[in-house]
Amino acid sequence: MKLLLSPKIREKLEGRGIDESDLHQCFENRDGSFLEDTREDHRTDPPTQWFISETDKGRKVKVVFVQLNETDIAIKSAFDPNAEEKRIYQKYK
Repeated sequence: MKLLLSPKIREKLEGRGIDESDLHQCFENRDGSFLEDTREDHRTDPPTQWFISETDKGRKVKVVFVQLNETDIAIKSAFDPNAEEKRIYQKYK
């Protein structure tokens, strides 16, 4: 799996204290499925997906991405999830 991060996304994540290693950990530690973002303003082709997982240090992170092909994943965003996002993921994961 190859994570693709644009310079703009890297900078944004750096400001949130999230690095590429944290993202890999979240993918590896995930215990639910990927959810698709079906909101009209967020629809993409291929679809935008997201999940909530923990880093190895126990930090919960919401990871938003697009699966480009079998091996390449474009990261769109990652951040600390709010209570509503946690509730949604817990319900539908």
